[in-house]
Amino acid sequence: MAMAVSQTLEQGGQLVVEAGTGVGKTYAYLVPVLLSGQRALVSTATKALQDQLFSRDIPRLVEVLGLPIRVALLKGRSNYLCLHRMEQARHSSEAAQPGAQRALAKIETWSQATRTGDMAELTGLDERSSLWPLVTSTRDNCLGSSCPRYRACHVNLARKEAMASDVVVINHHLFFADMAVRESGVAELLPTVRVTVFDEAHQLNEIGVNFLGKQLSMTHLLELSRDVLATGLQLARGLVEWHALTDLLEKSARDLRLAAGMHRGSVRLRWTETVPEGVDASDWSLALQNLVHSLAQLQTGLEAVVELAPDFQRLFERGRELSEKAVLFSSAPDSEGVRWAEVSAQLRLVESPLDIAQAFSAWVKPAQEPLAPDTEDASDADSVQALMAGDPRHVVENPLLTGGGVGQRAWIFTSATLGDEPSLRWFTEPCGLTSAQVMQVSSPFDYAQQAALYVPEHLPKPGDPGHAAHVAQLVAEAVVLLGGRTLVLTTTLNAMRAIGEYLQTRLDASANVEVLVQGQSPKRRLMERFREGAGDQRPGCVLVASASFWEGFDVPGEALQLVVIDKLPFPPPGDPLFEARSQRMTRKGRSAFADHALPEAAVALKQGAGRLIRSETDRGVLVVCDTRLATMSYGRRLVRGLPEMRRLNGHPEFLSTLRQFTTDATSS
Repeated sequence: MAMAVSQTLEQGGQLVVEAGTGVGKTYAYLVPVLLSGQRALVSTATKALQDQLFSRDIPRLVEVLGLPIRVALLKGRSNYLCLHRMEQARHSSEAAQPGAQRALAKIETWSQATRTGDMAELTGLDERSSLWPLVTSTRDNCLGSSCPRYRACHVNLARKEAMASDVVVINHHLFFADMAVRESGVAELLPTVRVTVFDEAHQLNEIGVNFLGKQLSMTHLLELSRDVLATGLQLARGLVEWHALTDLLEKSARDLRLAAGMHRGSVRLRWTETVPEGVDASDWSLALQNLVHSLAQLQTGLEAVVELAPDFQRLFERGRELSEKAVLFSSAPDSEGVRWAEVSAQLRLVESPLDIAQAFSAWVKPAQEPLAPDTEDASDADSVQALMAGDPRHVVENPLLTGGGVGQRAWIFTSATLGDEPSLRWFTEPCGLTSAQVMQVSSPFDYAQQAALYVPEHLPKPGDPGHAAHVAQLVAEAVVLLGGRTLVLTTTLNAMRAIGEYLQTRLDASANVEVLVQGQSPKRRLMERFREGAGDQRPGCVLVASASFWEGFDVPGEALQLVVIDKLPFPPPGDPLFEARSQRMTRKGRSAFADHALPEAAVALKQGAGRLIRSETDRGVLVVCDTRLATMSYGRRLVRGLPEMRRLNGHPEFLSTLRQFTTDATSS
């Protein structure tokens, strides 16, 4: 993999690499990038990997290789303290909540000491806190150069540092934000570089689709109302009827949510002509008209004071942008995209492209720049071998890796899961990378010895109403044997709650097992507690989770030896985006199931299974509680996408394997 990355850095172009767990893909791309002498962006999907790259991986390599490289970390705007908004926060209604003044005082004290303003430094304040948006900014409410604290702005200081650095660690959201502003003619957010690496690249299409689309949310409307009221009362009290205007906007936003109807949980409603499916057209039309009217009234009020302060100018622009979106969603959808309404306690209207292929392929197309002189492949191989042998000096002297000239831009895409076939078409097609070089690097782990796969064929079919209860019973039996050490991944929140409740009521104190359920504690706390495992003063753990725990949750060692997946993770059939993509497949004469639904399930299944074995000494069992994996013809394709684990034949062998884990742990 390192050799392929080196070649791409020299020649330019696009390289897509699926690297199995344990390959060391981070070092395989970082070493050639650092030695290339080229400015680079390294983009990830998660803050955790961003922090790991910046704080651990890159500093280690820079020290070992002895390179004078300047590295910067750049996150999205809302991850940094906004000094101006912090100074206004005590005047907000949220500041009157119990404990808010004490928390704000802690933030103000920290603000005097922090150099970066990165909110991750501030312990005790969760992102879900109502205070977080009060002391950070967004693209919508940032005042830009008009801000009275512009010179001291942490976001601007972080961007200046990034512009002067050799390697900048960013995330996919920030990359698409930069892509959008460059195309609009606004000054770029990121430095211009020759090398861009996307780690966790499997998330690129979905993040890009969300970013490139248009959204109108109840949250945005209520935030605008809150900011207008706070700013109006502070800077222009008595000049405008602020309460009346903001009350009207809040009522119209809530009326639009009511017009979407009552639904259990969170649902996506496909769009039919000008209204979401199942919604009364007259009620929806009236509510949307009232929203447009209330935004217009707010604009009139803001226009009267817009010259008084930059805050009012930005609020006026936000109101105009939301008005334009409200008008957009009053008209027919774009035929090239898909539109839907996401309804929960809140309401979000979305119109997006089906994928990022058109926009992204134009962005990564080769630039017409002179290539560096050809270099013998042998020197590349010698350099990489020398590096792997622990002698970086030979590599530094190699002209291939010191970038002896400016060539075409190089784009590296890598992840542990990019498809279920050698062409990696699942990833390359929606990203517009059909001409990219593609390679797969297998995991070095001995899965046949370290792991086993069990499909309990005695369970009811996944569509059976009692399926979740049977899964919970199987988990309870296994957890008692293992003393915890179990991660349960569900495909729906309903199944997660049902299994979690069953385990919490049936596993009493005598089982010496703590049942953790996603949503009942902050995610970071759940992960930390699970990784602790069992000890002298604490029981073992079983964690029941969905969504974000399917990937990026790394638990090496004996704290995790059993992963249970309740059902095959096929995309929900009623999802508007999935349906629109399937219809496009059908129009092209392809199979929506074989070419879309099945690869989606294969990638998600591989991600979930990847939680099990994280080191050369790990052992464990993967249980997929879906009989279709054993009985349907497509099950063989899904199994082929998994690491080559041995198969357990029947429930007795499954239980015997778990007992052996317990015996070995006790004897050691």
